[in-house]
Amino acid sequence: MRAPITTGMILVALFSADIPTARAREALNIAVAANVRYAFDELEAAFRRETGIEATGVFASSGKLTAQIMNGAPFDVFLSADLEYPDRLHRAGYAADPPAIYAYGALVLWTLTGLDLTPGVQALAAPGVARVAYANPRLAPYGRAAEEALAYYGILDAVRAKAVSGESISQVNQYIHSRNVDAGFTAKAVVRSPAMRGAGRWIEVPRDAYRPIAQGAVVLKHGADTAAGDCARFVEFLASAPARAILADYGYTLP
Repeated sequence: MRAPITTGMILVALFSADIPTARAREALNIAVAANVRYAFDELEAAFRRETGIEATGVFASSGKLTAQIMNGAPFDVFLSADLEYPDRLHRAGYAADPPAIYAYGALVLWTLTGLDLTPGVQALAAPGVARVAYANPRLAPYGRAAEEALAYYGILDAVRAKAVSGESISQVNQYIHSRNVDAGFTAKAVVRSPAMRGAGRWIEVPRDAYRPIAQGAVVLKHGADTAAGDCARFVEFLASAPARAILADYGYTLP
C-alpha cells in the first residue's frame, strides 16, 4: 500500500548543486484535479500565509492534465484524483519522485431536481429518471468510481443508456446545478464547498461500492528543475495541520 505523506517527507532535494532551489517565477504552477477546485483556494491561501510562496491552480480532469504534462505543459506540482496518473508520469520520467497520498476522496450522488434519493444509487434505474451525469471514466477517477458503483448495484447497463458524460467533475457539476440532468455523481468535496453547500440533496455512495479514491501529489520534473525547494514545501504543506483541517472540512478522509 502506498505510504501517505508525512510532515518530514522530502520529495525532492532542497539543496543540490544541480537543482536550483530559488523560484524562477512569481508563483508555483499547480495542476489540480477538478474535484479539488474548491478546496484549493483555501489550501493556497493557507500555504501563502505560512510560506510567502504563491501558487496558481489549473483545473481539469486528471487524465487531461496528465496528457498536458506529457505534452510539455510547465506544471510544477500535480494534485491528482488518483495514484494511477501520477504513477504513470513518474514511470515515464515526468515526475521527480513517486506520488504520495494526500487525501482519500468520497463519491456522492447529487440532485437539484427533487429526485427521491431514499432508494440510494438504485434510484437511478427508475423509468422516470431520464438523464444521469458522471465524468468520463477514461479521464476522471471519479467517473471510474461512478461506473464501479453502478456495476456494484447491478444497474450499469441501465444507467449507461441515459448517461451524460462530462469531461471532468466540473462539467458534471454544471449539468447537475443547471438541472440539465436528473442527478449526477460528483465528489463530496463539491457539495461540502461554501459555493454549493445546501444546494439540492445528496447522498454519499457507500465506500464498499467502489475502490478507494486515493489521491496522489507529485513534484513534476519541471518543478524540480526550476523551483525544487518551493515545490517540496508545497507538497509537505499538504500534511500540515492547517491543510489537513481544510481537506477534512471538504469531506476528504485523511491518510
